Amino acid sequence: MSYARTVSLTSDFATTVEAVREALAAQGFGVLTEIDVRATLKAKLGHEMEDYLILGACNPPLAHRAIEADRSIGLLLPCNVVVRREGDHTLVQALDPNTMVTLTGLPALQPVAREAAARLDDALASLG
Repeated sequence: MSYARTVSLTSDFATTVEAVREALAAQGFGVLTEIDVRATLKAKLGHEMEDYLILGACNPPLAHRAIEADRSIGLLLPCNVVVRREGDHTLVQALDPNTMVTLTGLPALQPVAREAAARLDDALASLG
């Protein structure tokens, strides 16, 4: 089972990060958290790696619907979006929202997952 939706871009890392923020906002997602994995691993372990940023995105109406269907679903929220360098490309990856349906087995989450997937797909498509 693939759990990621991915686009590969030729734009640089910083430009891509800004474009991702704008694309997510256009689809009703705000970025609640940001983890700079590269900086963290460098500071804590002295490890050098490529640019790697995790954005914790949230669409409040969708999150509300999901939480109403299953109070434990917060374990799978927010929607994580990764922006990372791979060779001469920048990859943007979003967790497939259908993963929450697969993991929980709750049919009530299917409409939420469908809408979230459509919004994330539109955000990713707008980048290319």
